[in-house]
Amino acid sequence: MTKILVVANQKGGVGKTTTSINLAASLAVTNHSVLLVDIDPQGNATMGCGVDKAALEISTCEVLLQEAQIDDAILALEQYGFEILPSNGDLTAAEVALMNEIAREQRLKFALDKIKHRYEYIIIDCPPALNMLTLNALVAGTGVLIPMQCEYYALEGLTALLQTIENVKKTVNPGLKVEGLLRTMFDPRNNLALDVSEQLKGHFPDRLYRTIIPRNVRLAEAPSHGLPVMQYDKTSTGALAYLALAGEILRKEAKLRANPTAA
Repeated sequence: MTKILVVANQKGGVGKTTTSINLAASLAVTNHSVLLVDIDPQGNATMGCGVDKAALEISTCEVLLQEAQIDDAILALEQYGFEILPSNGDLTAAEVALMNEIAREQRLKFALDKIKHRYEYIIIDCPPALNMLTLNALVAGTGVLIPMQCEYYALEGLTALLQTIENVKKTVNPGLKVEGLLRTMFDPRNNLALDVSEQLKGHFPDRLYRTIIPRNVRLAEAPSHGLPVMQYDKTSTGALAYLALAGEILRKEAKLRANPTAA
């Protein structure tokens, strides 16, 4: 069964795109078939993989508006071992156009249903908002990965996101669940970061990934070169952290397959 991970948090700058790209790359280097879906009009995941968003003829926009087949929009990133459904600023217009359409929140699901059998993992990079695009991702997903910075406002807005996830689960996607919360850009020298991390452990003991993504210069530099950090500097602490996250996710999946009732 294909795992469709929605990387979401309506707060910007928490590492959603960095996580989406580098988790995709890490799963790919461990020999898993992966599709990265960019559903953010900023197209940062697209650019971060070395794809020129301005040169796209077919993107997530045309797929959601059903003006093109998803197969025609997917690009193979052979150098990284995974594929991408790219996006650009046209998605903003698509979101407006979808508002008057029937089953508008299910457009991404309809598209992914046609091709998901080809992949073990589909990772969806969401915009920093609880809008129609994020809703499409949640309806299509099997699980939600929530990146969070350990800072003062970390928990702000999390309640709204969890409530949205619960509403989607009750109405259109009963299989959706929170896979886990990921601590990103973590600096262990920062007392506030340590305090917030402890709060997260207290509130979400069963949902917090053990893996912590550190604040790392190489990780921050990689997108400007259009590279996952794995290809930019595979020995960096950022690259090793995302490999560890991929390993943690794979081990969890293996346990669930061995004991489905533990889910």
